[in-house]
Amino acid sequence: MTEIKKRFHSINDEIRLAEQQSGRAPDSVKLLAVSKTWPAEKLKLVAEEGQLRFGENYLQEALEKINALRDLKLEWHFIGPIQSNKTRDIAAHFDWAQSVDRIKIARRLNEQRPVELPPLNVCIQVNIDEEDSKSGVTASDVMSLAESISQLDKLRLRGLMVIPAKQDDEAAQRDSFRRARDLYQSLQQRFDDIDTLSMGMTGDLHAAIAEGSTMVRIGTALFGQRDTRQP
Repeated sequence: MTEIKKRFHSINDEIRLAEQQSGRAPDSVKLLAVSKTWPAEKLKLVAEEGQLRFGENYLQEALEKINALRDLKLEWHFIGPIQSNKTRDIAAHFDWAQSVDRIKIARRLNEQRPVELPPLNVCIQVNIDEEDSKSGVTASDVMSLAESISQLDKLRLRGLMVIPAKQDDEAAQRDSFRRARDLYQSLQQRFDDIDTLSMGMTGDLHAAIAEGSTMVRIGTALFGQRDTRQP
């Protein structure tokens, strides 16, 4: 078994352990493999072990991989910042857009989603700690954006995507996740189909799962240290 396949099974074991330790139902947390900068061959190795969900940040790189791996019937999530000039390709080639933070972008995705495809699954990106360096709406603006998205027939609002501030203190880290969970639960009370709280990465997946994450985005622990130069 290759090293990447060993890491894949190790990560899955870690997620299952975190579920158990947090009193979560087995298999209630999904793994999104964050595959930006990694070639299609690496993704195929992980797919052979049963991983079907992949998250991409860079559009042109992602489109090449989507085409190269089209026979594998993978589920593609766009998780990077979405500019207006990217919406047509995201709407046409992705299954999910996790980083929607403006109604303008949501409307463009809706208008450009091909009629033969099912609705595009959407998460609202929340800047839960209101960091200047990060994209996302503030918590106070989530409900109004969610209401607007819910009116768009080619989009399906599924939940929230969160990247909290890095914290050395576990209690502060957990507090960010807890506030995101509370917001997510408020969404569930108002809208149908809300089932996804995408939060937690390699360094904080245990805290994220303890606080209610339903999807963790793992790149480094799965693929290794990446080349940080953007394609």
